[in-house]
Amino acid sequence: MSVEHYENFPVASVLCPPALRPAVQAIYRFARTADDIADEGDAPGAERRRRLDAYEQALLDAAAGRPHAGAWPQVFDPLARQMQVHELPLAALRALLLAFRQDTLNPLYPDRAALLDYCSRSANPVGRLLLHLCRIDEHQALAESDAICSALQLVNFWQDLSIDLPRGRCYVPLADAERHGLDAAALRQDTDASRALVRELCGWAGTLMHEGAALVHRLPGRFGWELRLVVQGGLRVLDKIESQRFDALSQRPTVGAADAPLLAWRALRMGRGRGARALPSRASR
Repeated sequence: MSVEHYENFPVASVLCPPALRPAVQAIYRFARTADDIADEGDAPGAERRRRLDAYEQALLDAAAGRPHAGAWPQVFDPLARQMQVHELPLAALRALLLAFRQDTLNPLYPDRAALLDYCSRSANPVGRLLLHLCRIDEHQALAESDAICSALQLVNFWQDLSIDLPRGRCYVPLADAERHGLDAAALRQDTDASRALVRELCGWAGTLMHEGAALVHRLPGRFGWELRLVVQGGLRVLDKIESQRFDALSQRPTVGAADAPLLAWRALRMGRGRGARALPSRASR
């Protein structure tokens, strides 16, 4: 699926089962468009929330089988078809919109629990939607999916510090920053204290990723291999942050085509019972 935005991880790639690819694409397009409404351009927060309200109404119309009369037929026409074919849970899709509304308020997060609560809406529903497509609903699989999705969200936060902080968006838990003697203003400067903080935050993300990695063995066929690459892609970003000596405030690491052979090798080595630990991110040690 071709998108203008940089993405760390594959979306509906060749590894995705062809029968499920239209559903994965529809879910991605729904989330990507809502994220753009919440985050792109110069509209004030109130206007963004008004548009998200209209977007949610279009979602409710699609779920109820009502004709779409809004501004996003490219999103809701295919999504309505996939909601019908796969009985996609409406609650998971609405949870994403709650997270995007939260983004328009640019809140601060007092501690890790508050940030994980945000991740439970901004990231975890995507994993649960994909498990639903695979007809997997065991408690352990859901917990592992939540761990991976929250970890991916955290990786993205630490990868994007140099972009988000200048824009006034801070996802660093204040309790972690304060433990390193930093406040919101000081977070914009690359110092020994900020690097120690980023190291600690990367370790947290890596630990979460390892906790969920066994899920790759629960997913059938191609989806399992897709997830292996997703997990290893997240860990690779952590590796690159470490290679910068945890200076994520002045430079943004990226994963690209040159990393593909290493990601494939690490994915192959994720033997049953070993999870992501085949080649762990050094930042998570």
